[in-house]
Amino acid sequence: MASIDLNSDLGENTPDRIVGDDAAMLEIVSSANVACGFHAGSPEGIRTTLDAAVRNGVVIGAHPGYLDYENFGRTNVEIDSKTLQAHVEYQLGALEGLARAAGGAVAYVKPHGALYNTIARDERQAAAVVAAIRAIDPSLVLLGLAGGVVLEVASRAGLQVAAEAFADRAYLPDGQLVSRTQEGAVLHEAAAVAERMVRFAETGVIRAIDGTDVRVDAQSICVHGDSAGAIAMATETKRMLQQAGVTIAPFTARGAGGEGLR
Repeated sequence: MASIDLNSDLGENTPDRIVGDDAAMLEIVSSANVACGFHAGSPEGIRTTLDAAVRNGVVIGAHPGYLDYENFGRTNVEIDSKTLQAHVEYQLGALEGLARAAGGAVAYVKPHGALYNTIARDERQAAAVVAAIRAIDPSLVLLGLAGGVVLEVASRAGLQVAAEAFADRAYLPDGQLVSRTQEGAVLHEAAAVAERMVRFAETGVIRAIDGTDVRVDAQSICVHGDSAGAIAMATETKRMLQQAGVTIAPFTARGAGGEGLR
């Protein structure tokens, strides 16, 4: 693997709930999945993160989730397709407006939390998310779980897609993520996480929670901004990947200022 993207979920801080160090993470990653206000974040905080992304030349992605601030968007929500589509459209429109105000542009969409996991296997909700992206900006790339249903749905609908692997999350043997309710679902040890990602870059496989290897075809690696030790994990992962000869570069060609190819 000659190059890979390194992304993180950012823009999720509010005065009453600080979950990550966006300024530090934006000096490490090549892409930023920026919250859109439903599961986390505030307009002023999101704008601050977008400003920093533009200054650092980090590619901006929209990170929409369920309307579930109380549970940080990590609880499954039963929602009809029309409502879900409208909710995603609303979030994308808001972030695109703030990104333009900051001198940048949204290049891709990566859904958040429970919505992300649901559309990896639920075709109905996946179709609603895809319809929202097409309605707002069909040139946006959809970033999703490698092997997820939503990537197939999006491709059939004419969207460009990219897949990601998770540095700090445990995998099931079928390539799905281990539920956060289970012990060992979230990883925190920087050296072990980095070594895991170097192995992935070199072999295309990630060790599942049961000790088996899962083949993952992905163009981006995620380190969650709200994970304990997130900055250390991202820093060490980037360092060890570069030491192994892997270039860290965005998976999309559109830059933070809105220029480039797609």
